Amino acid sequence: MKYWFRKTLKHYLMLLPFFFFFSIFFLYPIINGLNTSFFKWDSVNPAVYVQFQNYINLVKSRDFIISFTNILKYVSITVPLGITVAFSLALFVNSLKGPLSNFFRSAYFVPTMMPLFLAASVWRWMYAPEVGIINTALQAIGLESINFLKNPVYMMFALIVVDVWRSAGWNMVILLAGLKNIPNDYYDAAKVDGANKWQEMIYITIPLLEPVLFFVIAQGFIFALQVFDAPWLLTLSTTQGYGGRLKALLFPVMDMFGRAFGVYKFGEASAYGFMLTILIIIITSILFIVRRKD
Repeated sequence: MKYWFRKTLKHYLMLLPFFFFFSIFFLYPIINGLNTSFFKWDSVNPAVYVQFQNYINLVKSRDFIISFTNILKYVSITVPLGITVAFSLALFVNSLKGPLSNFFRSAYFVPTMMPLFLAASVWRWMYAPEVGIINTALQAIGLESINFLKNPVYMMFALIVVDVWRSAGWNMVILLAGLKNIPNDYYDAAKVDGANKWQEMIYITIPLLEPVLFFVIAQGFIFALQVFDAPWLLTLSTTQGYGGRLKALLFPVMDMFGRAFGVYKFGEASAYGFMLTILIIIITSILFIVRRKD
């Protein structure tokens, strides 16, 4: 009995640091945010308990509807497109040998290492309507220049290109590590049976890469739902005006930030944050359930 107790206590003590940091950096912010979401508070005047009024104000808000409409469009395109690009790059780099493989792996990873403000500045220059390299190329082939960051029709496309460019290298490295761990024996046996490259990918590569793919997909959804920095910098947003023309690049975290530090509605911002957290937990749980069933 004493041995069992000591062994069990030892295991719980080893888990204690995790629960300590989990409580401080995850559990406490959620509980505190949930509590604040029921109050009208501007950080100057005393907080006033308003029950669910902050949630009602959010749902009725035009910016709230626009931000969630935009995030649905953004996530539905960025996640599958980004993973497809990263997977294609991983397959390409995995097919190379020696220094060439190392070169392309490093080259594709560079965008991930670039500071965001620098990356945003580079892309703003590339998207510039008169001197940008993209519009210069369009004019060279006889097409009209496009104001990618001012025209609401093209703003979402411009953001998706930037984010796929930024995330592809990171996801490629993760997928490449998974590809390297697949034994060559499976492919040798498939070649003996007459399988082509497409059949090898469908019946060997993807099934054996499933845990890594699941991680990349889940990570992609979590990051995409919290998108903030790229659209904020590309549209030169401030707390007094954000989201670009016609709010074409307005997303939940941007709206939450603006409510908190632009108009000092910390109660509404907390309600926003809690709703977004619940949404992320629900989507992540669905992904886990689907994978478990598979």
